[in-house]
Amino acid sequence: MAFLPDFLKLGIRSEINRTLKENGVTEPTAIQEKTIPVILKGKDVIAQAQTGTGKTLAFILPILERIDPKRTYIQALIITPTRELALQITTEVKKLIKSLEDVNVLPVYGGQDVEKQMKKLKGAKQIVIGTPGRLLDHLSRGTVKLSNLSMLVLDEADQMLHMGFLPEVEEIIRLASSKRQTMLFSATMPKQIRSLANRYTKNPEDISVKGSKMTVEKTRQIAVETTDRKKQSTLFSLIDEYHPFLAIIFCRTKRRAIALNGALKEHGYDSDELHGDLSQAKREQVIKRFREAKIQLLVATDVAARGLDVEGVTHVFNYDIPHDVESYVHRIGRTGRAGEEGLAVTLVSPKDRIALQKIEKGINLSVEKQSMEIASPQTGRTSNGEKTKSVKKHGQSRLSSKSAKKRNQPQLKTGKNRRGSKPRSKANQKRR
Repeated sequence: MAFLPDFLKLGIRSEINRTLKENGVTEPTAIQEKTIPVILKGKDVIAQAQTGTGKTLAFILPILERIDPKRTYIQALIITPTRELALQITTEVKKLIKSLEDVNVLPVYGGQDVEKQMKKLKGAKQIVIGTPGRLLDHLSRGTVKLSNLSMLVLDEADQMLHMGFLPEVEEIIRLASSKRQTMLFSATMPKQIRSLANRYTKNPEDISVKGSKMTVEKTRQIAVETTDRKKQSTLFSLIDEYHPFLAIIFCRTKRRAIALNGALKEHGYDSDELHGDLSQAKREQVIKRFREAKIQLLVATDVAARGLDVEGVTHVFNYDIPHDVESYVHRIGRTGRAGEEGLAVTLVSPKDRIALQKIEKGINLSVEKQSMEIASPQTGRTSNGEKTKSVKKHGQSRLSSKSAKKRNQPQLKTGKNRRGSKPRSKANQKRR
């Protein structure tokens, strides 16, 4: 086993190292080990790493090492594709600057009151974390000035490409100091992102960490075969079967997320939705309730869930299969985090089989296939006349938790919430 140095040996000061340990971070990940010393030398970086590999600390830690608290202007700018990711990174920074005097951070994103942001920007703010649109707004107003910027981070660059933000990002880069250090982080490296990196970095260090295995190694993956007509009833049966503590259910579009959340609520499940049509206040309220386990099921679109990192997510359900490997890895990376086990279930209709094959090839893993018999609401019986629901694997009934334990399969949390009751639908409670 290769020796991993601690953060002190990478060049991170003891005060920050103590704060890391207080937050349960004791050893650097591969991306942190490779990236931190390079950034501390002031070199530009092009880093390819998946969600879940620890890339956020890979740029936050060296930034904090190089920030000068005596200089109150913006020294580091971190550009992110979504508000949620901006808030998540801000939370991480705030944890770490508790041990540092006079270092301040401010998130800047759409949906917030512009006047309030302008007032906050007048104070000492060495680190700003923001989304492209709102940053450009402040640059045009003169409330954000990048003439003295020394460090620029483009996080989730491929997502900014997918969301159409590259023109705004390029405009921000052009307005930044030419003397800056530039760091680009991306899960994938499409031609447009590689071209962007080549245009705006100087003699960069190329760093790559293969992250698929790292991201999903604690997550058991299952593909449940169903049809479009039976997809909803299949999902309900899976929820009743597994009793997740917290689960994220991914849909392809806002419209489908809204419709599915409505159906879940109608059937008595504790659910809510997260998508681009919600106001920022509503989005933050939904995420807060989910973090506090006041709702067990969160129906989300990919863009809305970008950067969403909630402790205790035991299950991810792909109601709609993602059509690229990166989205799949990002989705299932929401569970099985921080050493915990997780379960990712993808619903696969006949037309989804090619997409599933592409995903399996991309992650270099054959996903376990299962089929499911759904009881009729009228008769309570399956098409075979059986009374009980069962998930079938290659013609055999799904293992119970007891038999699964004997086979050393991952044992998930039982789904009990913090009050000790199971998050079961009201309709299911009545049936029992």
